[in-house]
Amino acid sequence: MDTEIDFYSVNPLTGDATEADRATITRNSSVYVYEVPVRLWHWINAAAILVLCVTGYLIGSPLPSVDISEATNQFLFGYIRFAHFAAGMIMTVGFFGRIYWAFVGNHHARQMFKLPVFNAKWWSEVWGEAKWYMFLEKQPKKYVGHNPLAQIAMFFFMTVGMSFMILTGFALYSEGVGRDGWLDTLFGPLLDIVGGSHMMHQIHHLGMWAIVIFMIIHIYAAIREDVMSRQSMVSTMISGTRTFKDDDPT
Repeated sequence: MDTEIDFYSVNPLTGDATEADRATITRNSSVYVYEVPVRLWHWINAAAILVLCVTGYLIGSPLPSVDISEATNQFLFGYIRFAHFAAGMIMTVGFFGRIYWAFVGNHHARQMFKLPVFNAKWWSEVWGEAKWYMFLEKQPKKYVGHNPLAQIAMFFFMTVGMSFMILTGFALYSEGVGRDGWLDTLFGPLLDIVGGSHMMHQIHHLGMWAIVIFMIIHIYAAIREDVMSRQSMVSTMISGTRTFKDDDPT
């Protein structure tokens, strides 16, 4: 009995497992990357952005209320606007929380907020990743955190993009709340800078479509990396652990 226990403790893989398979599980092939606050923010933020995009589109292109009931007998558009405002508040609070965690979290929590633009090696890796996405590179490199192209996308579409949407969104919201309040004091001048409420609506709406395009590319890239790259992608943002498919350090 002791011999049997020792055998399975040394050889935990059975069936069609080869010696190479058994050797693989003895190596450290996983790294803890994304901490719990980062993962929670990612999924809550994704849900908030989805609600914002759907309700934002309906605000810009309202449904014909007559198909449901007369406008005086329903509050459909009011509910749509409330969902949009609530999701916007959640996204804003979450974004400030994410900024805080960039200071107190690990190194990977800060990648979204800064680009190493003065690092020549980083730019060569950007070009290498671009060739990989264009199917010009046969084997991708392994990255523990974001790869350079993903880092650029996250910085411009999330850090810069979300800041832009928060500022323009609160400028429009301040107009609805009314003049002379603290929201109007903080964000009202933005309306004058861009030329009024109508222009701000157009700019905010264009920002929404930029976020939609980013979401499509982001989902495609995440699934593609899970299938074709040398490390896990989608599961990493669930468990926090990056799992590598091979032990080659190059």
